[in-house]
Amino acid sequence: MDAPGFYILLFVVGLVMGSFLNVCILRIPHGESVIRPGSRCPECKMSLRWFDNVPLLSFFWLRARCRSCGGKISWRYPLVECLNGAGYLGIVYTFGWNRSAFVYALFLSLLLVVTMIDVDHLVIPDVISLPGIIIGLFASTFILPLGWTGSLLGIALGGGILWMLAAVSPYLFGKEGMGGGDIKLLAMIGAFLGWEHVCMTLFLASCAGALIGIGLMAFRYMERGQYIPFGPFLVLGAVASLFFYQELFDMYEAMFL
Repeated sequence: MDAPGFYILLFVVGLVMGSFLNVCILRIPHGESVIRPGSRCPECKMSLRWFDNVPLLSFFWLRARCRSCGGKISWRYPLVECLNGAGYLGIVYTFGWNRSAFVYALFLSLLLVVTMIDVDHLVIPDVISLPGIIIGLFASTFILPLGWTGSLLGIALGGGILWMLAAVSPYLFGKEGMGGGDIKLLAMIGAFLGWEHVCMTLFLASCAGALIGIGLMAFRYMERGQYIPFGPFLVLGAVASLFFYQELFDMYEAMFL
């Protein structure tokens, strides 16, 4: 297969997997099975026929409306599908077509599910982060160039840093700091990427979180002291570190060292 055809097929695979991720995002927080029943309208609960469940295309074909009840279909469905497809393209373009690319694709999909669930419910489910830590350690041992020692260091540092922040926050700031979900999420990131990426992830997440928080307060979209989920910022930092670690480190070194 020629290169354009390969990348088109890869993007389509990402769209299909993204459609499944939408099911996970919708059902996992409620403790529902992601396998059965099949896809259905969240409004009228009517099962979707296959031609109304084609990733991306059905959204535009149906004009963002359920065929049965006319209920509005959220733009989040095609967004998740496109982000997952674009992520797969970026991984193969950056790391090549190999076993590591499969692992990083899985990692990226897990991060996408975590982001959307945290935005919607302010929670990061253990059913994603804890198995993710084990998968990351296993993959690093047998597939990824990181190795098991690098993975263990990443888990220890990722979980340890946020655990310490959570432990001292009530004494220093008078309120709870990082949640347990954030701690496990950064440990999962460390399992896949290692301790150096954990440091980069936390730095980028802290900078992005501070900037967004200040901007929201400046435009009065949130009050001082109001909680915003930190998980999406950790995910943003992890994705940036995965693709651009060396470039970001060189930029940091030129600015501060």
